[in-house]
Amino acid sequence: MTETVTLVGAGPGDAALLTLGGLAALKNADAVVYDRLVDESILDLVSEGAARICVGKEQGHHPVPQDEINAILVRLAREGKRTVRLKGGDGFLFGRGGEECEYLRAHGVPFRVLPGVTSALAAPAFAGIPVTHRDFCSSVHIVTAHARAGKPLSIDFEALVRTKGTLVFLMGLASLEQVMHGLSDAGMPGDTPAAVIENGARGTQRKVIATVRDIAQEVRRREIKSPALIVVGRVCALSDTLDWWTPLPLHGKTVAVTRPQGRGNALVSGLRALGAEVIAAPCIEIREREDASALARALETEHTWAVFTSPASVRAAVHALFRLERDLRALYGLKFACIGSGTAAALAEYGLSADLVPETYDSAHLADALCREMQGRGAAVLLRAAEGSAVLPEKLKESGVSVTDVPLYDTVRRCRKADRLRQAVADGTLAGATFTSASTVHSFAEVVGRENVRGLNALCIGRVTAEAAAAYEMKPYTAQEATETALLALCKTVLEG
Repeated sequence: MTETVTLVGAGPGDAALLTLGGLAALKNADAVVYDRLVDESILDLVSEGAARICVGKEQGHHPVPQDEINAILVRLAREGKRTVRLKGGDGFLFGRGGEECEYLRAHGVPFRVLPGVTSALAAPAFAGIPVTHRDFCSSVHIVTAHARAGKPLSIDFEALVRTKGTLVFLMGLASLEQVMHGLSDAGMPGDTPAAVIENGARGTQRKVIATVRDIAQEVRRREIKSPALIVVGRVCALSDTLDWWTPLPLHGKTVAVTRPQGRGNALVSGLRALGAEVIAAPCIEIREREDASALARALETEHTWAVFTSPASVRAAVHALFRLERDLRALYGLKFACIGSGTAAALAEYGLSADLVPETYDSAHLADALCREMQGRGAAVLLRAAEGSAVLPEKLKESGVSVTDVPLYDTVRRCRKADRLRQAVADGTLAGATFTSASTVHSFAEVVGRENVRGLNALCIGRVTAEAAAAYEMKPYTAQEATETALLALCKTVLEG
């Protein structure tokens, strides 16, 4: 059996610039063969069970030769795997996508192509440069400025200058001086505006706006590094006027989001909308318990309240009921208490309304609110993590309430992006990290090293989490409410500027 290979253009930055078709292909893939410049936020979209094969190339270093990449694609397809060939930007623009598709066709492997957003257009747009503008030019020309080591560029500079259009040079940072000399020798005025844009559409974007005459000197002075592209033309003069990306409050700041996979999406997207570079690095994993016998025993006892302490506890309860071949009707007649609005929203996804949500979203305030409601009567079943706070059951029992504590899942300390976090801390680029539980704080400190987190901005969702951060000598800040919205507002307040 031979499956189709899908060539997907990943775009120039995070997942916000991935096409819907590309997203669907990644989620359905059995194997993903990807390049070095594909953003980690896009790789996070690949399903857990899919094979991930990095064939990344960088300037002057090709760890996996092109012939071997071609062979890998054919092998995976012939094994019956739905294979995605994932390339940065657009796969058919200087991405060897055409060569790979030719090889697939020659070996009888069907393929399809899902174009991506090219950095040649996206990076200038994120730098406030429209590549065409009727007051300045009516054409744009995209050129590779990459040359083999020791060989001159093979570019018809005179033809490019005659177009009077915008020129975009990809993979040309090492050849910047050659490009500028070539344009000048071909008759382009030295005062023609030019730009070099590093990290294009990312939160760490840097740009240099100068002229053909002095752009190389300015790039050296600013120590601009690859990946970067070159734009030449009068439209570069619009960069300051039309710049919408770099003025964003968190542009240039790198922030780590440590909450579990799938639960920090709103926070990640909110930070990126504020211009930040985000490292989505879950530091804990939620592992639901296969053994639902504790819940089965609890259901044999009469309770008046069911208490949920996180969105994960809601989902784990539903899944545990399914394993018992039961459903939410097993909780008929109970009132529902939720630790916060996020947990209440998770409950609402199953058509159930919370009867109680404390004003302050933590275990102590949830316990106090329940004690007032229950008046020392009745029984509560706590549906939560095995590592849940002791405050909740202790306060309820002290008030005279009968408590059944049902552990539905375990919180496991694990971080798949440990190296990325350590590097960001080591090179001083990490402006802060968000924490939504004490567990995420402990895991982060273990991953990075207690000695390395001192003084780091710890943006915490609640008091208990902030206390955990303070114990590691981080600089803790606490959100006004225990919600992602409030945590995002805290990030903006603390990190802006």
